[in-house]
Amino acid sequence: MGRYWNEVAGPRWVARQAVQEARNAEMLALLLAAAKAAPGERVLDIGCGTGVTTLPLAEAVGPDGHVTGVDISQPMLDAARARLAGRANVTLLLADAQVHPFEPASADLLTSRLGVMFFADPVAAFTNLHAAVKPGGRLCMAVWAPLAENLQWKIPYDIAVRRLGPPRPSDPRAPGPFAYSDRDYFAAILERAGFADIAIEKRGFHIAGSDAAALAEHATGFGQVQRLLEEKGADAAAIRDIAAETAVAFAAYATADGIRIPANCFIAAARRRH
Repeated sequence: MGRYWNEVAGPRWVARQAVQEARNAEMLALLLAAAKAAPGERVLDIGCGTGVTTLPLAEAVGPDGHVTGVDISQPMLDAARARLAGRANVTLLLADAQVHPFEPASADLLTSRLGVMFFADPVAAFTNLHAAVKPGGRLCMAVWAPLAENLQWKIPYDIAVRRLGPPRPSDPRAPGPFAYSDRDYFAAILERAGFADIAIEKRGFHIAGSDAAALAEHATGFGQVQRLLEEKGADAAAIRDIAAETAVAFAAYATADGIRIPANCFIAAARRRH
């Protein structure tokens, strides 16, 4: 996974920062509203990527607070450092959050936007993160709801399956974007890791963008679609055709404010009791 995010997905993400940030802006707003980072708090931002979550968290906690952004991808952290240059209340850490020895009981808030679904051993990873949270501290994270409830992924995936054939059978809970799309499964992981007062709520929002073709190109470069393309050995022409058909489908969601594709995520909340 480290190699994937440093050599494949990380560079792709950095190259598409503008599209990526626009498409998930509404999800970010949902997460920030739920997390309620407050002045003076210490925050762990897991899978901070290019710092698009870290920046508003740093603004919320102010000069008396601190945000530690953690990611396994050097290219994404390099982009985050450029974004956050001069921020005295931010530390960016290249580390595997599953096993990194965080300062015990140091964080008021443990948060992530789409950064925790790739853990090889989720219970062990969240147990490690639980130890970094202060007694009474809280967890607030956003993860994807099921593929069927996220058209920005389902549309290109269905197109790719129709053109290339279905994927090999796989474990739906394997590390990947939809690893926690079963709420009960995600809640059980958090409970086994030691968290309490667990609540996982589905929230609707819109994937946003100004250009259907750019959104389509992004959607075919990550997640289930990208995995299927690699599994089938799709050539450049096939990938272009799938992206083009996806762009036509996405264009149907055009509004006066740009493309708006219905989407769903889960906002998970919990606390460390002791």
